[in-house]
Amino acid sequence: MSITRQPDTHAFLATCPKGLELLLADELAGLGAEPGKTTVAGVHFRADLAGAYRACLWSRLANRVVLCLAREEGIETPEQLRAATAAVDWRAHLAPGATLAVDFHGRSEAIRHTRFGAQTVKDGVVDRLHTEGQVRPDVDTRRPDLRLYAHLHRGRLLLGVDLSGDSLHRRGYRRDVGHAPLKENLAAALLVRAGWPALAREGAPLVDPLCGAGTLLIEAAMIAADMAPNLHRERFGFHGWAGHDPALWRELRREAEARASIGRKRCRCRLYGFDQSPPALSAAKANAMRAGIPALIELQGGSVSDLTRPATLGEQDRGLLITNPPYGERLGELPELVGLYAALGERARQAFPGWRLAIFTANPDLGHRTGLRAHKHYSLKNGPLDARLLLMDVPEGEAGDAGETPQAPASAPRSEGAQMFANRLEKNRKRLKKWLKRSGETCYRLYDADMPEYALAIDVYGDRVHVQEYAAPKSVDAGQAQKRLFDALAVIPEVLEVDPSRVVVKRRERQSGRAQYQKQAASGERFEVREGRARLWVNLRDYLDTGLFLDHRPVRRLLAELAPGQRFLNLFCYTATATVQAALGTERDGGASDSVSVDLSNTYLDWARDNFALNRLDPSRHRVVRDDCLHWLETAGGQFDLIFLDPPTFSNSKKMADTLDVQRDHGRLVRLAMARLAPGGTLVFSNNQRRFTLDADLAASFAVEDISAKTFDPDFSRRPDLHHCFLIRHPQTGEGQSA
Repeated sequence: MSITRQPDTHAFLATCPKGLELLLADELAGLGAEPGKTTVAGVHFRADLAGAYRACLWSRLANRVVLCLAREEGIETPEQLRAATAAVDWRAHLAPGATLAVDFHGRSEAIRHTRFGAQTVKDGVVDRLHTEGQVRPDVDTRRPDLRLYAHLHRGRLLLGVDLSGDSLHRRGYRRDVGHAPLKENLAAALLVRAGWPALAREGAPLVDPLCGAGTLLIEAAMIAADMAPNLHRERFGFHGWAGHDPALWRELRREAEARASIGRKRCRCRLYGFDQSPPALSAAKANAMRAGIPALIELQGGSVSDLTRPATLGEQDRGLLITNPPYGERLGELPELVGLYAALGERARQAFPGWRLAIFTANPDLGHRTGLRAHKHYSLKNGPLDARLLLMDVPEGEAGDAGETPQAPASAPRSEGAQMFANRLEKNRKRLKKWLKRSGETCYRLYDADMPEYALAIDVYGDRVHVQEYAAPKSVDAGQAQKRLFDALAVIPEVLEVDPSRVVVKRRERQSGRAQYQKQAASGERFEVREGRARLWVNLRDYLDTGLFLDHRPVRRLLAELAPGQRFLNLFCYTATATVQAALGTERDGGASDSVSVDLSNTYLDWARDNFALNRLDPSRHRVVRDDCLHWLETAGGQFDLIFLDPPTFSNSKKMADTLDVQRDHGRLVRLAMARLAPGGTLVFSNNQRRFTLDADLAASFAVEDISAKTFDPDFSRRPDLHHCFLIRHPQTGEGQSA
């Protein structure tokens, strides 16, 4: 159906997400408009009213279409803004009795808040209508009849009528946004950049192996079926505009409906979506129904590692494999994602040779784990995240049978450094094998920056792995450090034969204050491990530390041997793993008669209570106390036969009266602890200050034995400065002291 072009053209502004301006200009030209200057997140264009309606109905990329009414320079003050607004003849745009809302963007030295700017524009409208003898319009911010757009930047004001109403990216088919991180117009832009419109005209297939709620699939289907993206929208901003031409709009709408009806029938494209989340697939199905294209999309459950070419496609079919996989915004998500991207590349080579692969990710380094080279990449924003669309050609000649069951992904070729890292892990496993078998330990350190370029600490907790990345110095290229981390995360699950989901990654940096103890996640994912006779709760994800200091294992073993029948005090007790070992003691002699564990953190004291309950320790005999250890030592009474003092290297907790520096303050701490130590008792004093030096006055006052060298099991033998440990006792009468 032909639409007669209106004789009068007007100036318009189409806004869009940053990075889509040139694509939007091309799209507007294709819709018959005359694009002009592009701005950041916008394109100016000229068109008649039919052209503006087409932009609202057909633009897949725009957010808003604004009819420009005024452009003014030198607008800095509220008075100037109000006067410029009052200069517009609002009777031509706002019908009597219609409601109004103003969207104000920008600022000046005198106009610093968007709400104030919007109020000033509204006052200008009221001034003009009052002069014309019309009643003051009511404001309705939720569903106004007319929405005004005002933008002020460096004194330049643009004032207009928003013909869109709600943002045009809200097509109306998506209800459950929790399963859809991509906005609809961004999804459309990815498809345009990936060349889908041309492929769709050829009837090519499209596959999204991680389809989520189906946004990419639905936008692709609407392109293939020649369906206007906003065909099902009930209301646009121009419906409450006084200049609206209902007859012209109905004609354009009927044309779009006819094209959609024909397009759906003629569409030869087959679109397939896969996801292993049943709720996501349910959302995708419901969204496709609301979009009016359910027959064009086939949805199936399945993971990326199980991805095969759909049986309905022939071996000669070539199409687009496009997806928006997880990005790994949190470091702890990376182990699974390294494997996910590698599996995506492997399955693309096996099942989709000759296809085009498009991956949209905010972590391009993950995209490289596919093993495929991106011949083009486009920088875009996904909300606040800087992201890239990577376009790759899947090589020919690696196809498997379309119906075959996929094999486990073959290991990607390792770089020379990654292979050396894998060899080191294997060597360390072999070195520790006999000790682990003899000791029965299941929690141990396997690797600790043995190779400087792979600056990681890798701890094994049963069938789980805790990886800590030491922050690289500024002299190390961040990109190279990231690549090595990804190499390591690809190697670790293979060498240790663990599922990537059971590998947790954190970054270990120099901590100040309470950062070491602050929550990093809220998974609540704790599990039980064994150490000697003790059963202990460990949480690898939620805190920087796990609840169990592995290097102190021999110290806890010593406490268990010293504890039978003793009154035990644990200062700075953390999760009280040392108290559990002391309370359990040895199988032959039993454990401590009673204990007190002191710490300032409610979180860790609750953890301690859970450890006590796990080991069936009597809370009436084994108490936990929340207090500053210095304050407690100064005010508490009673004596103890065995005391464990393990202060942090530094703390400036808000709950403490002062900061704590173990090198500076250990003398005072030890003397206060010794005042609570019964004659013949033992103070075990430990700390993790690498360059720690014991106060010489302590050696002169007490019997001191440095046992640091004896407190490292084979898994920590490479780091003899990791902690220091001393046995401190009251001197016997006439006995000398030694350091």
